[in-house]
Amino acid sequence: MLEQHRFTARRDGWHCRPMAVMAIVALLAFGLVLAGCGASAGGAERKATTAPAGGATVSATAEAAGALTGELTVFAAASLTDAFQEIGAQLEADNPGLRIVFNFAGSQALRAQLAEGARADVFASADEVTMEGAREDGSIAGEPRIFVANQLVVILPADNPAGVQELRDLARPGVKLVLADETVPAGRYARQILTTMGRNPSFGSDFTDRVLANVVSNETNVRQVVAKVQLGEADAGIVYASDVTPAVRADVTVLDIPAEFNVVARYPIAIVRDAANPTAAEAFIDAVLSPAGQDTLTRHGFLPAPSGGDQ
Repeated sequence: MLEQHRFTARRDGWHCRPMAVMAIVALLAFGLVLAGCGASAGGAERKATTAPAGGATVSATAEAAGALTGELTVFAAASLTDAFQEIGAQLEADNPGLRIVFNFAGSQALRAQLAEGARADVFASADEVTMEGAREDGSIAGEPRIFVANQLVVILPADNPAGVQELRDLARPGVKLVLADETVPAGRYARQILTTMGRNPSFGSDFTDRVLANVVSNETNVRQVVAKVQLGEADAGIVYASDVTPAVRADVTVLDIPAEFNVVARYPIAIVRDAANPTAAEAFIDAVLSPAGQDTLTRHGFLPAPSGGDQ
């Protein structure tokens, strides 16, 4: 009997030992899984850290790194389209968590949208009058800053069907002239230029009236003036020098307007009252005023901001 118990114990012992080994193996495997998970988490965190040009390391946690995040809405004059898109693209590249939404239109239309409650963070106008009006509406926070300037030119279709050779020809009967509406800064500047020309004896006292009689369309923004001339729907148009972009240049001929008749359009920019993203708004304005931003604007045909860029 004693021998039988000894046998059972021996047999049971041999039976239990593999179970114990399996338990130990399972525990070791579980420990390895935990270690692997920890390594994976660390690896993911490192992958979320990028090194942009310049060698600075930026954490994927934007707030910790001080990067700009969220959506930034910029209302800007139509003439700023190409330059602002380039500046905005660079700011987004520097801040992957930031998305910039642009609304390009005539300055007066943008002012009206803001007054009616449209949400925006930044407003850039093609003239000081419209910006001052936005301030009176209560749409602007803080002091606007002048960031760039512009002048106007006359553009003609490349084939020049009306045979316009000089500014005097704009008053010739039958010439189809397109201007921006007089409520639009570019339209107001164009009429100011024509009035100044009309005061010069070399143009004749009725010059302004004769030119305005040739106006066949008043557009809601200056880019529409460019499009009509480009498409041959008009014989001439008065636009900003910056509107003669590389995409347009092959389709038009430019007549310069002498400085004695021309105007210098000063462009102000400001943060909108109750901006949803004021930090990004200030950063965008800083980017526009920075040497890189000013270089971008100059390459797009604008004039440098006047000294002392504040209004």
